[in-house]
Amino acid sequence: MTQFAVTLKDGEWTLFKDGEVEARGMSRSRAIEQAESLALEASHAGEAVELLVQDYTGLLTTRRTL
Repeated sequence: MTQFAVTLKDGEWTLFKDGEVEARGMSRSRAIEQAESLALEASHAGEAVELLVQDYTGLLTTRRTL
């Protein structure tokens, strides 16, 4: 399973793939957009995918398996 996560790290919205930083320093909406795009690509390649998104208060608001 491939896991993508969008979280606020060190004051910046950061996109992780399997725990490793993929991109940082973008808006939350842009990070989510990029994570969804990468998750869709992985899903089309036959991988099980989990997408996690942190909200502005620090809570994990979205958790879905594609």
